[in-house]
Amino acid sequence: MHNKIETPPMLQQDGAPAPFRLPAPVAALLARLPPYPASWAFVQGLNRLLAHQLPDDVRAHLQGRSLRLRLLDAGVAFDFCWQGARFAAARRLHTPDLAIGASVHDLMLLARREEDPDTLFFSRRLLLEGDTELGLLFKNTLDALELPPLDLQSLHPRRVLAQLRGTSRAG
Repeated sequence: MHNKIETPPMLQQDGAPAPFRLPAPVAALLARLPPYPASWAFVQGLNRLLAHQLPDDVRAHLQGRSLRLRLLDAGVAFDFCWQGARFAAARRLHTPDLAIGASVHDLMLLARREEDPDTLFFSRRLLLEGDTELGLLFKNTLDALELPPLDLQSLHPRRVLAQLRGTSRAG
């Protein structure tokens, strides 16, 4: 007879389950990705899911501003900016105008509308560093957008490449 040893879930100090974190080997692998190609791939998804929904005043405020999204548990950062009508990847920035940091899990909760930015921010699970006004714009824009449920299939490389081919032919 084999005894099955169950590992208790990790708990926070208040007894609640700890938020999901990427396993260390996965995080180590992701941390080795070259920054620019990873940022380029990230903005392709961001443009597909979000760029067309940004109000004109938000677009104007983002113009020329540098942003960094840090996946804290993955050791990955995506540098990008707003250029005209879309996000564009940027080479590694020394100090972006706004750095947004959270775990992969918490960012997925935000994207799926299962958690709001205020809750994550005040529980110190969403970090905003840099320009305060730009940080408030980010938070308020997330709150105001009517995002459909996150469809990870829409980010499949074949779909993204097909969209890019269609965009390049139209332009």
